[in-house]
Amino acid sequence: MVFAMPDAVDAPRTEGKKKPSLLCFRRGILDQLGVRKQRHDCGQKVKMKSPKPTSAGKYSAGSSRPAAAASAGKPRKSAAKSSAPAKPRNKSAVVLLSGGNPQIAKAGGDAPVQAYIAAMPGWKSGLGTRLDALVVRHAPHVRKAVKWNSPFYGAEGRGWFLSFHVLTRYVKVTFFNGASLDPIPPGGTPKSGKARWIDIYEDDKLDEVQMARR
Repeated sequence: MVFAMPDAVDAPRTEGKKKPSLLCFRRGILDQLGVRKQRHDCGQKVKMKSPKPTSAGKYSAGSSRPAAAASAGKPRKSAAKSSAPAKPRNKSAVVLLSGGNPQIAKAGGDAPVQAYIAAMPGWKSGLGTRLDALVVRHAPHVRKAVKWNSPFYGAEGRGWFLSFHVLTRYVKVTFFNGASLDPIPPGGTPKSGKARWIDIYEDDKLDEVQMARR
């Protein structure tokens, strides 16, 4: 931007008027910059008008007042919190572990066993119900508990004698003293001690008479 400077040398001298000074030149430049809203004669006292804030809260060009001053003392509006209601969590949902085995907290009694059976997926839940009823029918005073995410059945003072566990394609039924049964259940390893087990698949028929003998 090029500013037109008044020529002090060629200015005509007029009697009764003051000679233009450097202050007059400076005010002439400020007038062209738009800082002054009105022109005044050189040598006269000029009252500066305060700059007006723009719509964004900032002051116009030439203002020495910082933009933050416009909003000083005014509290900022906090962002509106989402009014969408939080989705309720289903506390009764049971987590299924690897193979579909229900995750039930370790506890004694019939309630955790029934919670385990109810959470067994698909056809396995029906099998669990039949196994539980078979044990109770032949051992009315059976002791129940859930340990290591599996139902346990035992006799007071004699320890645990049966447990079952859900796997991907079958239910594993373990007899902790299975080596003494006749016939001996087919499942077992050299490291399983006296424990033996059977694997029951969906299409297998549960021989309740044979299970009761065991």
